[in-house]
Amino acid sequence: MIDIGVNINHSHFLDDLDQTLIDMQEAGVKGMICIASDLEESKQIQVLSQKHPTIWNTLGCHPHQAKTWNTESKTQFSALIKDARPVAIGETGLDFNRNYSTPNEQLYAFNEQIALAIEHGLPLYLHERDAHKEMVEILKKYPSLARKSVIHCFTGSRVELDKYLELGLFIGITGWVCDERRGADLQASVPHIPLNKLLIETDAPYLLPRNIRPRPKKNHPKYLPWVAQEVARLKGISLEELAKIATDNTETAFGIRI
Repeated sequence: MIDIGVNINHSHFLDDLDQTLIDMQEAGVKGMICIASDLEESKQIQVLSQKHPTIWNTLGCHPHQAKTWNTESKTQFSALIKDARPVAIGETGLDFNRNYSTPNEQLYAFNEQIALAIEHGLPLYLHERDAHKEMVEILKKYPSLARKSVIHCFTGSRVELDKYLELGLFIGITGWVCDERRGADLQASVPHIPLNKLLIETDAPYLLPRNIRPRPKKNHPKYLPWVAQEVARLKGISLEELAKIATDNTETAFGIRI
């Protein structure tokens, strides 16, 4: 398996990155995609991915950090891409839930990153909260880009899933699917995700699967098998089949090879 979503820039991981990678591998997780939230984090994880063959990286600006995007940002990110090509542009998108950056700031940064992805032939690594309609309307303008892009940490309803699938997006599923309190909509949606569009992720150190016992304090890429097991159960297939399908999809979506 490959974890398509790890927030590596936390002391939980970086204080002992070598052990983090060992623990990940021993759990059967052969690699991870580390996701960026702003320019500085993009630079940091780019360096990590060049040092470690089991780490790949995105480059981009999370909607929470959209206020940091300025007239120089696109040029700065282009320079990073030319230095060492990432697997995707993001984490980008829209988050109208908390509005740490204003909607206008988010829309500006998102549209700039869409242009960046098209210019460099890269997929988008997408984040969306309470902005589904706006996200769909924007992505409809770029059908070729949407078909190769990924909606990260999907937690929505069947209706939202169908809209994203109409765009051709890959669908990233986290430990939210293991949450008996909040995960009902997602659990109902997973059976309807085509196998060739299904990806799995932890979003570590967040979204710890609630079916792990004894319960750890933080999520970790080594816990990806718990997500995979629940997704396999909901799809009615074996864990081994799910792992192979998700790995093949990850290699297709991000252009990587184990």
